Amino acid sequence: MKKTIITVVGKDAVGIIATLCTYLADNQINVEDISQTIVQGYFNMMMIVDANSSSKSFGEMVRELEHIGDEIGVKIRCQHEDIFNKMHRI
Repeated sequence: MKKTIITVVGKDAVGIIATLCTYLADNQINVEDISQTIVQGYFNMMMIVDANSSSKSFGEMVRELEHIGDEIGVKIRCQHEDIFNKMHRI
């Protein structure tokens, strides 16, 4: 598996980063880069992660992160790096 782009968007709340990073660490998924901001109470984060050491398939990771997002009130999306780059090419 190549790098994965994870985006998180929603109303700001305590524990968003902690919840997501706990899941990633528990599943041997390494955070390579992270950027987050809060604009007028709305949380926005983008992460680049390497899941090569994880036993989870990409599909499992996507489903589990979407479920976590539902539980904490944010939208979590995952995309393979190649797809993300092709979608955002000028």
